[in-house]
Amino acid sequence: MSQEPEYPPLRDMGGRNAETTAVPEDSLPARETGLEALRRENAELLRRTTELRNRLHAHPGITLAQGILMERYRLPDPATAFTLLREASQRSNIKLHTLADALVRTPAPDHDATAWFPGRARYSPPPLPGVRVAPADRSSHGAVLSGVLRRVLDVTQAGMGNVQLVEGGVLRMEKHTGLNRRFTDFFAFVEGHTTSCSEAAEERRQVTVPDVAVADVFDEESRATILQAGSRACHSVPLVNRAGSVLGIASSHHSRPLAGFTHAQLRALQETGDAAGRWLSWHRRTVVLDALEHLHALGRTAR
Repeated sequence: MSQEPEYPPLRDMGGRNAETTAVPEDSLPARETGLEALRRENAELLRRTTELRNRLHAHPGITLAQGILMERYRLPDPATAFTLLREASQRSNIKLHTLADALVRTPAPDHDATAWFPGRARYSPPPLPGVRVAPADRSSHGAVLSGVLRRVLDVTQAGMGNVQLVEGGVLRMEKHTGLNRRFTDFFAFVEGHTTSCSEAAEERRQVTVPDVAVADVFDEESRATILQAGSRACHSVPLVNRAGSVLGIASSHHSRPLAGFTHAQLRALQETGDAAGRWLSWHRRTVVLDALEHLHALGRTAR
């Protein structure tokens, strides 16, 4: 009767018997320290990658706007063009990147025209039901977006949230509260379809994520970033104008999983999103066009 062959004991890569090799207790802290170092290295790599991506999104629009101004008004250099952009944005109290984006996508004025938008009708800002904004700030972009965010957080009973606006084909972070730096840097620009905000924008509907930890909508990097900020659930509301175009997204973030919202809450959120979308359209047709008109006057003078 044959006997089972005897195999030598398993050996590890260093040639020692695996059965008898024990991990020295004093080596565990060293291994943990190595793991922590790897985690820090990965976190730093993510930070640098996010920073580079944000720069790539932030600067091209302004650079393109400078080029347009130089060609249109025969300006001597990019610095002069930037000075005009900055002066017009400050005068109208709008962000530089907002003015640059408007300049890029708005048809040029007629050659040698003294006015860019002659005969343009002017309207008062539309109402914002439920949104607390001081009467003097009804035309202020920042004040209104802050009010919209407060309204969404009041309705959803959340302490964290953000507002993003559509610009250059991506969602750009404009307002936030309660969210840490890693979150706001990572989601400064959203261009894919792996977040609830992008899904809400794409489908033009409110999107609830009851539990971020298990939701299919997120890629793993987005999921980890949201969870580390203390958000376990979120809800996104599209800001839609009368034409049905999504101009932005307001989102609430919740520290615990969500069971959902009542019909009254969802209706209030939709009313807020629609009112905010109408206001954003008004702002683009009035305040932003005023800034472009002033920029045109500056350019003609600088020739």
